[in-house]
Amino acid sequence: MSERAGGTAEKARIRVLVADDHPVVRAGLAAVISQQPELELVGEAEDGLQAVTGVREHRPDVVLMDLRMPRMDGVAAIRAIKAEFPDVHALAVTTYEGDVDIHRALEAGARGYLLKDMLLTDVLDAIRAVHNGERVIPPTVAARLAEFTPRVELTEREIEVLQLVARGLSNREIASAIGRSDETVKLHLKNIFVKLGVADRTEAVTLAISRGILHFE
Repeated sequence: MSERAGGTAEKARIRVLVADDHPVVRAGLAAVISQQPELELVGEAEDGLQAVTGVREHRPDVVLMDLRMPRMDGVAAIRAIKAEFPDVHALAVTTYEGDVDIHRALEAGARGYLLKDMLLTDVLDAIRAVHNGERVIPPTVAARLAEFTPRVELTEREIEVLQLVARGLSNREIASAIGRSDETVKLHLKNIFVKLGVADRTEAVTLAISRGILHFE
C-alpha cells in the first residue's frame, strides 16, 4: 500500500463492477461511481454470464447486480459469484420489489437489495456499507418482507399451474399441458389459493405478480 507525503497509508479504493442489461442504467451508475474518489469502476456487464466473467477478470469488492437480465439472471449470477468468490459483496439493484424476488436475492448471497428509483446517493452509501460488512435493506424493502412473513412457498408444479392460469388457460387445458387430470389441477389451484390467501384465479395471478412469484416482461 502506498504512503502519502505525511506518512499515512493511502486507503485502497473500493472496486465496483456494474451489471445491468440497460445501457442507460449502466452509464448512469458508472458516471456517479467514477466521480467518487474512494470508489473505482473496474468493469461493466450486460448480463449475468458477463458479470461472472467480469468478477473473475477484475476481482471487484462490490458488484451492483440487476436481477432481470438475459442469458443468466442476477440471482443465478450472484449465486455463482458467491460460490467462487465468497469475499465479493453483491448488491441487488432492481425495479422489482416483490418479497419473493427479495428473498431469492438475499438467499443467493446478496448483502443488500436496492430499488432503481432510489437516489444515487443511496446507492453509493450502500456500496460503502456492504464493503464494510453491513447489510443494506431499505425501509420500504424491509416492510415488504415483513408483510408476507411467515413465508409459504409454492411448489414448482403450483407455480407452473399458476403461470398457465395467467396465460388464460382453462382447467382442462392446463391438465393437458401438464399431463394430469382436471381433478389434479383443481387440487393444485385449491392449494395455491390457500397458500396465497386468495379467493379466485384472478386474485391469485395478481398477487403472484405483485410478490414476484410470476414475472411477465
